[in-house]
Amino acid sequence: MKKTGAWLARYALEQVGVRWTFGIPGVHNTELYDELNESEQITPILVTHEGCGAFAADAVSRVADGATIGALALVPAAGLTHAASGIGEAMLAGIPMIVVTGGIRRDTGQRYQLHDIDQLAIAKVLTKAAYRVLRQQDVVPTIFDAVRVALTGEPGPVLVELPLDVLLFPQEVDKLPTWTPPPVPPFDDLRGVQQAADLLCAAHNPGIFVGWGGRNAAAILAKIAERIEAPVATTLQGQASFAHDHALHAGFGFGRSAVPAARNAFAHCDCLLAVGTRFAEIATGSYGVAVPRALIHADINPAVFHANYPAAVTLAGDAKVVAESLLRELERRPAPSARPGGGRNVAARIAADKAAYQQSWFTHDSGGRVNPARFFAELRRQTATNAIVAVDDGNHTYLTAELFPIPAGGSLIVPTDFNAMGYAVPAAMGAKLAQPERETIAIVGDGAFLMTCMEIVTVVSLRLGIVYYVFRDGELAQIAQAQRLPYRRAPCTTIGGIDLKALAAATGAAWVPIENDERLAAGISQARGHAAEHRPVIVEVAIDYSKHTAFTEGTIRTNFRRFPLAQKARMLARMLGRTIRG
Repeated sequence: MKKTGAWLARYALEQVGVRWTFGIPGVHNTELYDELNESEQITPILVTHEGCGAFAADAVSRVADGATIGALALVPAAGLTHAASGIGEAMLAGIPMIVVTGGIRRDTGQRYQLHDIDQLAIAKVLTKAAYRVLRQQDVVPTIFDAVRVALTGEPGPVLVELPLDVLLFPQEVDKLPTWTPPPVPPFDDLRGVQQAADLLCAAHNPGIFVGWGGRNAAAILAKIAERIEAPVATTLQGQASFAHDHALHAGFGFGRSAVPAARNAFAHCDCLLAVGTRFAEIATGSYGVAVPRALIHADINPAVFHANYPAAVTLAGDAKVVAESLLRELERRPAPSARPGGGRNVAARIAADKAAYQQSWFTHDSGGRVNPARFFAELRRQTATNAIVAVDDGNHTYLTAELFPIPAGGSLIVPTDFNAMGYAVPAAMGAKLAQPERETIAIVGDGAFLMTCMEIVTVVSLRLGIVYYVFRDGELAQIAQAQRLPYRRAPCTTIGGIDLKALAAATGAAWVPIENDERLAAGISQARGHAAEHRPVIVEVAIDYSKHTAFTEGTIRTNFRRFPLAQKARMLARMLGRTIRG
């Protein structure tokens, strides 16, 4: 049979379960878009910017629970470079994504064609792998291989370039293969599991640290924590990998940058079980954590072992399979009360520390603006427990991590190691498409909001009821706070004025102002009402950023301690001089 590459690409994408593609059509992929338009399974989504499309595709993969994979359909060159931030975010966060780009014609022999650039070279550092298909008969197997690579091991994005001549012209192809998902790799390191159990059972103060990679093992990890009476901390990206309403949940991080509940719970940790985390910079508060020698590190990617902290035991495998094996071994051991450290009453101390930390925020004078803790308390009261929360990069990120609990069944998606601003608006769109029945909100600072807010035009066209809580303070708050302590000033962080009410009207969204604490309950309720009618809404929150998060203060201290003595003296002298001069 004769088929065009575009038809074959559509077939392959349908086979692997793609439900949406994000991108913009152009002369090099119009044939592909025409085929996608014929699909009963795939809906091509026109975005305002390919970078937003990439963030949306990332979110689809994060919240779809394996039911589908986020996909891009891009024009070559500028389409790829515009999408690069979202692809890079997925790469460093371990998020599967299939990136399908057009390409220049390979059958003409002519040089200097439109969009003539080596996309595979660009993709080399942004993806797990990149392919260029030169024959129609290779389209389906190449896309299948690409998706297997994207899903296998530590997930990530993979690019497939389909040149225009391949997309456009029909050629004879053989019988088409069908898709078989890659199996979960087996785990049989029983000796490693026994060694891990030995360390955990001998510990006086065991602890558990869970990252994004442990999200599918949350229920099993809860049983392990209960079995050994261990506090549990999470990475930023792994906020929803352990339910915050569990009595042993201590907080985000466990070092100098963590909230008091986590700092205190892990202060004397003598054995740490780390699951699905790489001990990266944000997760460790710029490496300000004390990791015990008895570190048990479980991850699907063996390359992360010993990278930042040496491990006593390494367990390479899928987190859920590893955790199940470890739990079985622990259940054959004595109960916590029969071991050293039993009866430590960890949960009671965590609860007391959490309550005290929240109260310290409640009593903070926000000067007539919105107190962050009171905002999050009211938001939690009104928001569904299984809601999807998309958070951007900025000061609001760490306020959310410290003050907004994610209960069992809830989801939180956030940019981390690539750390791109502008994530939340399009990510919320992708998440709502993938899980339309779940309440979806975004929490975003005004600086990050301005980067991608025009994608709300797309959200309106799709009739997606998303609430965008925009923390409005007029500056890039996280950077400004990090500047003011050492520099005593914050250059280039003031945001130009914008009328968010007018922006809402321009994009077709609703607008709700929350000027102070008294408006919180009514404002959040009003916003949720608009969203229930399938209309996005911009909530302008006059947030007070005057009180610093534990993460901000702890990370600044950690970084200062790591400086050489001469640099410390230089910075202190500059701070003193500028303070005196005003």
